[in-house]
Amino acid sequence: MGRRPIDVLRLAEELVLSDDLEMKIKLGKKIFDIAYKNGLYPSSINELYLARGRGEFAPNFTVPAINLRTLTLDLSRAIFRVAKKNNAGCFIFEIARSEMGYTAQPPIEYSACVLAAAIKEGYQGPVFIQGDHFQANAKKFIEDSQKEIDSLKILISQSVEAGFFNIDIDSSTLVDLSKNKVEKQQYFNYDTCAKITQFIRKIQPRGIEISVGGEIGEVGGKNSTPDELRAFMNGFKKRLRKGKQGISKISVQTGTSHGGVVLPDGSIAKVNIDFDTLRDLSRIAREEFGLGGCVQHGASTLPSEAFHKFVQVEAVEVHLATEFQNMVYESAEFPEYLKNRMYEWIDQNLAAEKKEGQTQEQFIYKTRKKALGPFKKEIMNLSQDARDAIVAPIEEKFDFLFKQLNVVNTRELTDKYISLKRVIKRPRRQQIKAAGSEHFEGAD
Repeated sequence: MGRRPIDVLRLAEELVLSDDLEMKIKLGKKIFDIAYKNGLYPSSINELYLARGRGEFAPNFTVPAINLRTLTLDLSRAIFRVAKKNNAGCFIFEIARSEMGYTAQPPIEYSACVLAAAIKEGYQGPVFIQGDHFQANAKKFIEDSQKEIDSLKILISQSVEAGFFNIDIDSSTLVDLSKNKVEKQQYFNYDTCAKITQFIRKIQPRGIEISVGGEIGEVGGKNSTPDELRAFMNGFKKRLRKGKQGISKISVQTGTSHGGVVLPDGSIAKVNIDFDTLRDLSRIAREEFGLGGCVQHGASTLPSEAFHKFVQVEAVEVHLATEFQNMVYESAEFPEYLKNRMYEWIDQNLAAEKKEGQTQEQFIYKTRKKALGPFKKEIMNLSQDARDAIVAPIEEKFDFLFKQLNVVNTRELTDKYISLKRVIKRPRRQQIKAAGSEHFEGAD
């Protein structure tokens, strides 16, 4: 008799529910081994983006980068089902520095869940896992810049060891608009981004050129300009060590905010994105600097009719998060008793975060993401039928977004440009600690 096949979903669920560090490492290693045996490779999208920058194919699609804050295993399975249905290869799973903390998902847990989902759904080929908004804290940077940079290096090391071969550096928090010249405003931004990029090149696995993203305008701030983009890129190139690969994309601000603007009744205000700015900056990024283009953050709560416009203005990537979290909370299948317990926890533990004049609805909407970590086990322990029912409409939304962003039939591009490399190095004990547990403003 042959050996019974390993139940990869059981392994992933056990990993998520375990509090034992050694057990998480052991289970993560098993899942990675099974993934490679099934033709799955954590990969970098770098070469595809640079080919786009060289004009080797039309910039007629926008890559969805999806942040999964809860039900990561189930929602990843839904994404892979949608990808197979649409013959899509260009899509990214990501989690921000802040999200790792408040959702209690260290890098190895997140990547193992994504790979387990791919195995279960019979997907093969490259899997793009990304560290989103690996952000420098401006206050801590002013107090001790090297200490803050070192904290980012630790997080990046942990993430790379866990198969995150796409890293978005967010040092836009260091832009100083009080300076009178754009170059001086962007100095600490491009200088820090160059230092971190060089560190990434030093630790990246042999045979893999990690895709690195930069950012010129903090999300929620003023809209970015061509002068800022050029000042950042020219400064960045000067600071980057000669012969080292730079960034492949750049994030800009065009009018969105993370999670949207919450009205007193808890609903989201309509956002006016400056699509002209996004188009103009994307073209400058490609034509003058050879990047894949510009990235749009904070977009998941936009009206449905807006998403096709990202393709029209040639954005290379769009980051999507809050709407999927909202759909989980607001699902008729999400137990009312559990939601009430989570909201009670928020009132008891996060009352200090309630701002003057903020309604209860606004307060709950802005803070409920932080209840996902403390209640991670309760959510994971919902019945499979309940989880499937919660996921079903979100899967439809994924399918809609893949079509609107025109990533249907992009599998040929990933097959052409993405080299599949097996990385032998295993996650170390230190990397499964809750990296980035401090709460920075992060994903959408």
